[in-house]
Amino acid sequence: MGTSARERYRAQVHAEIKQHAWEQVATTGVSALSLNAIAKRMGMSGPALYRYFAGRDELLTELIRDAYRSLADAVLAAADSGADVAALAHVVRDWALADPQRYFLLYGTPVPGYRAPEDTAKITSEMMTVLIEAHKAAMSADVPATPFDAHLEEHRHWAADDSAPTAALRKSLSFWTRVHGVVSLELAGHFNGMGFDPALFFEQELDELLAR
Repeated sequence: MGTSARERYRAQVHAEIKQHAWEQVATTGVSALSLNAIAKRMGMSGPALYRYFAGRDELLTELIRDAYRSLADAVLAAADSGADVAALAHVVRDWALADPQRYFLLYGTPVPGYRAPEDTAKITSEMMTVLIEAHKAAMSADVPATPFDAHLEEHRHWAADDSAPTAALRKSLSFWTRVHGVVSLELAGHFNGMGFDPALFFEQELDELLAR
């Protein structure tokens, strides 16, 4: 049974609201997200828009879910195409550079008073599983254990792969934090004025991280 004209119209307006929200986030940042401003932009009344989203947090939640899904899909698609660990790092950086405010929505300063939906952890787990598999494939058999490995062995519930070596989990965590650390600093402008090429620095950090 096909959708009715009313359902199609509602879906169209729903998508348009999110598009205006993304434009608002891109130009003024997530902290300035305003349903009333979106309603005015669309020629709607505030109460009319609230029939689609109960409030700012509900709209923000959907934007966050969409952003996590977009990044996860990019990472998973690259992995399915045979991307190695370094290539996956570039997928994350390229995704972030394409839309910095979308990236900061996920990995920037938390929005005061807002709590992200718990189901985003499942999407993050999908990406971490890809990273663990990539690190397992790249690991040599004689990776030395570290003091953190013993601790991590007791705190590995976040890893979907129960059979993954603890060293692969540690390397995946190091990869994830280092990549996001460099990307976050780059996008926040902390390298501006220092004169070096952030892309070359990113490559250097990857080389050192993978060499370890």
